[in-house]
Amino acid sequence: MKDQAASGSVLSRHVLNRTLLQRQLLLSRPDLSVPEAIRHLVGLQAQASNPPYIGLWTRLEDFRHEDLSQLLLERQVVRIAMMRSTLHLVTAHDCLGLRPLLQPVLDRGLKGSYGRKLAGLNIGAIAAAGRTLAEQEPRTFSELGSLLGNQWPDTDPAALAAVVRTLVPLVQVPPRGIWGVGGLAAHTPAETWLGKPLQASTGPDEMLLRYLTAFGPATVQDMQVWSGLTRLREAVDRLRPRLMTYRDEHGSELFDVSGLPLMDPDSLTPLRFLPEFDNMLLSYADRSRIIAEEHRSRVFTVNGIIRATVLVDGFVSGTWKVERSRGSATLVIEPFKPLSTEYRTALAEEGSRLLRFIAEDAETYDIRYVKPE
Repeated sequence: MKDQAASGSVLSRHVLNRTLLQRQLLLSRPDLSVPEAIRHLVGLQAQASNPPYIGLWTRLEDFRHEDLSQLLLERQVVRIAMMRSTLHLVTAHDCLGLRPLLQPVLDRGLKGSYGRKLAGLNIGAIAAAGRTLAEQEPRTFSELGSLLGNQWPDTDPAALAAVVRTLVPLVQVPPRGIWGVGGLAAHTPAETWLGKPLQASTGPDEMLLRYLTAFGPATVQDMQVWSGLTRLREAVDRLRPRLMTYRDEHGSELFDVSGLPLMDPDSLTPLRFLPEFDNMLLSYADRSRIIAEEHRSRVFTVNGIIRATVLVDGFVSGTWKVERSRGSATLVIEPFKPLSTEYRTALAEEGSRLLRFIAEDAETYDIRYVKPE
């Protein structure tokens, strides 16, 4: 670890990489509780049920499935549409505090996807009717669309459900999101589930400081990509007295919270397995600090899936998946380039632990490498 560099200093890609790993709890597994980790990370991307569990396992020592499942059941954490209008796992406190700040992101998504189908309709009335239905009992989006169709029969049910998702902060309720348990995605208003009202929106300043604490140093464009909000330059300018400024190797201005150290570019980096959709890969306009452009198409698929990845020397260097068959579980690792014997040994050790976490009921385990193309 090193002290802050002088204002205006140029930060290399490796400084940004090591600093990101440290702030993302990936250089060493810190002594944090699960709620503390989720809050520090400003949530975990969660449109699939299992990735948040793997994301916490790779960041925290001795993390167990029930450590997160119990928090969901106790309503200490929730799954709700947040940054980028995508489902995130966040603390109850952040749900109530951050969700109002992100309303413009969801509004923009609704207009882009369903604006024509909703033209001329009173979307406030649709949202109010949908809130009442979801307060009565948790509803799937299909149920909401069908029930609202009784009152708006000439409108696409998916558009009606999208209005409710946008204007009513809806949390997905268990058993959705519980490890190893199935169930449809049913929703109810956050205020109903948590028994507290949403907080009044006070502007994005504190949220941006938290982003920088977990992802910085970063550009204004990075902040906008992470949050989905636009026109954040004014907020960053307000924050300048509390920030350090740097440049990256391309000359872009980087901002960071004053007092936070940067990491030595030669810091040792343990091998790590990231889950699908990890926010590390989704929170920058320029992702070069974590993944080379030449590898991006092998991780970001055309149908919107972001594959599970392997970090070698701090950078995305391959993908992984688990295959199950008749009581066996195989971790399939596909490196982008040939790996040294040392790296393969270390990956096998970490991968064996990962396999047992994901497939604890398996009778046999194996690790298989796919030869790089």
